[in-house]
Amino acid sequence: MELNRLFDLIPYQISTYNKKIAFAQKSEGAWKTYSSRDVKTIVDNLSLGLLASQISFGDKVAIISENRPEWNFVDFALQQLGAISVPMYPTITTEDYAYIFDHAEVKMIFVGDQTIYAKAAEVAGTRLIYSFDSLDGVEDWKSLVELGESGDLAKLEDSKSRVKNENLFTIIYTSGTTGKPKGVMLSHANILSNVFAVSDRMTPPPGVSTALSFLPLCHIYERTGSFCFLYLGFSVYYAESMEKISDNLKEVRPHVFNTVPRLLEKVYDKIVAKGYGLSGVKKQLFFWALNLGLSYDPTEEKGGWYDFQLKMANKLIFSKWREALGGNIMQINSGSAALQPRLARVFWAAGIKVCEGYGLTETSPVVSATYGTTDGVRIGYVGKIVKDVQVKIASDGEILVKGPNVMLGYYKQPDMTAEVLQNGWFHTGDIGELDGEFLKITDRKKEMFKTSGGKYIAPQLMENKFKESLLIEQLMIVGDGKNYPAALVVPSFDGLREYCRRKDIPYTSDAEMVLKPEIQEKYQSEVDNLNKHFAKWEQVKRFKLLDQPWGIDSGELTPTLKLKRKVITQKFSKEIEGIYHV
Repeated sequence: MELNRLFDLIPYQISTYNKKIAFAQKSEGAWKTYSSRDVKTIVDNLSLGLLASQISFGDKVAIISENRPEWNFVDFALQQLGAISVPMYPTITTEDYAYIFDHAEVKMIFVGDQTIYAKAAEVAGTRLIYSFDSLDGVEDWKSLVELGESGDLAKLEDSKSRVKNENLFTIIYTSGTTGKPKGVMLSHANILSNVFAVSDRMTPPPGVSTALSFLPLCHIYERTGSFCFLYLGFSVYYAESMEKISDNLKEVRPHVFNTVPRLLEKVYDKIVAKGYGLSGVKKQLFFWALNLGLSYDPTEEKGGWYDFQLKMANKLIFSKWREALGGNIMQINSGSAALQPRLARVFWAAGIKVCEGYGLTETSPVVSATYGTTDGVRIGYVGKIVKDVQVKIASDGEILVKGPNVMLGYYKQPDMTAEVLQNGWFHTGDIGELDGEFLKITDRKKEMFKTSGGKYIAPQLMENKFKESLLIEQLMIVGDGKNYPAALVVPSFDGLREYCRRKDIPYTSDAEMVLKPEIQEKYQSEVDNLNKHFAKWEQVKRFKLLDQPWGIDSGELTPTLKLKRKVITQKFSKEIEGIYHV
């Protein structure tokens, strides 16, 4: 059958795979599952219920919830009416809720639970709110499904027929690091083109594979990913929470999942910390295998002896890593930020194919992606340009993108749209290089800064290198207009405790430890060692250790775990000034 609109994916899955489990969510200790046909029935009834509640073509409806099948049901139900979804992060501020409700002219709101309802209700005004959880005094989303059960399917078919490929289907407000969020307008054609392009990069076999989903569905990365999983006939299981991912991996035993580098860094750090906790031969074997992995390159032939050793390392050590991920992993998709090359090396060596990709909300999102085969990966690159997308590098190094995946524009912001969309080319704001079809990202154009000596500093590249230290959890390079770069450093306190244990240094509290001279000296040696990878003007001359990690709730990170540089600079202005005034 022909796929022109995103909601066509539902009948397509039925006719092609007819899945017994299309979506699954854990409820009261058991997995509640929905078949392909269940999904169609619920979505059709929900569309009819929304139609009876005066939601029609062009109306905007907000979805604010953690990942769960109901999120998808509402998304598809709105699409069938030509209504426009406005997904939002549950974690953003009430002020942002109010701004988006008003700016997008939201007519109705769907929320996940009591906490989200309380925030939304505070600024919803007269807008009707439906909840996914059963809450006292709040309309239940199931009431719309029940209302639609007596609806006229002919009316629904009429509504569906009016929805065209080029029509707007969602407005996604980017989290942003400064100012008010921008509403990115994406059409059915934008997303479908990306679904087809990305599906070519998937290793797990269609129709029989399983995916675990835990990145926010309100972010285009996981949302397009979920459409791709649907298209390929994967069974999608929603993780209970970020804290339960490890347990859910072992239960679901997925073949694929999408993630961000920060989570892979945490997995790696935990693995290494366990290695340090071993003793004798076991410890020697662990670090022998780890060092083999850190020198791995899927594009290089290292000889028979290396291959033999790697085979043994996989049998003795890396097999346990794969088992911790469920034992069936064929591909992990990494996006939203740069992946440390050492992580790509060691995971690929361990038979865990981490496929890095690159994209933006404005590009639906994928521009380039790594294949799950050795000819489709190159360490330090974000994969090959996907089908039907063009990329060129501007004279100043900026990556420009053209293709069917490029957004319609920013909602109600024509001037801002004109700044980034010029002659069909989207100006990404990222700096990069092309080597044939392979794309490399070097930094964000807006994040680069100049020292007082006139030298450009690319902070993201440096930060990724410094975070290779097992003692560094988070780090931000500073120094705009100063005579040298410096850094704010959040230690990996687990790594620091392990270091103190090995050196017989009594560990008191995080706040006290970062002030101890012997700890400062250790971090100085880490910084000195990593500085060797950079030119003299790039090297971090001084740093400040902080005793609290940066987080989403505390305001230093975006919901996709990117640094809010302006917020961090303002929040730690005294610490930064202290670095330069000694």
